[in-house]
Amino acid sequence: MRTLIFIGPTLTAAEVESRLPAAIVMPPAAVGDVLRASRRKDVNRIAIVDGYFERMAAVWHKEILLALERGIAVWGASSMGALRAAELAPFGMIGVGAIFKAFARGVLTADDEVAVAHLPGEQGYRAVSDALVNLRDGLARAAKARVIDARARDRLIELARARFYRERSWSQLIADGLGEGMKLDGLAAFPKPDRKAEDARLLLKQLAADDGRRPAKLRVPRTWALRQLEALHR
Repeated sequence: MRTLIFIGPTLTAAEVESRLPAAIVMPPAAVGDVLRASRRKDVNRIAIVDGYFERMAAVWHKEILLALERGIAVWGASSMGALRAAELAPFGMIGVGAIFKAFARGVLTADDEVAVAHLPGEQGYRAVSDALVNLRDGLARAAKARVIDARARDRLIELARARFYRERSWSQLIADGLGEGMKLDGLAAFPKPDRKAEDARLLLKQLAADDGRRPAKLRVPRTWALRQLEALHR
């Protein structure tokens, strides 16, 4: 199975290659990228973890459906991949991980839950903010460990949501909580989990164990917009 995976900043290319040898590692997906990937003769699986959404158009749902129509299995997890998989699971896209499940069940609904600011590819797409889903997960674990109580957890989530995604970080969140008079010494010292990275690693594990499943037959109507996209990305 030859897999093309769109990733960065959730995991490094080196980690992907170590866990899924022979994978074709690509930058975060933007509009047209999945369409082009689906035309490659050396690819029979596409996995989406990360994707652009602000400085360029995000990957379209229809181009993922075109890949499925062509018999290519499309997987998603963690970030943009989790969003698209939750939306397209009824059509055969395969979602993996807790973040995907939360979107699929409607527990999470906002796209910015997974958004992070990151450096360019020359610097490895390193994240410079923390995703809201990671902050949520860390606060939930801290509450379970009784480092904070449920009331503090819920208020801190509200404070994190109120911040623009580029401003979200553990240090900023703790500063915001301290500004409201919370006692957060225990939270500051508590390990900060990376739910997005955990889901991406689970995706790689499941891809490595996959026996080559294929999507069900699908026919995608060629709307005017889809025809334009196909013409632009030949």
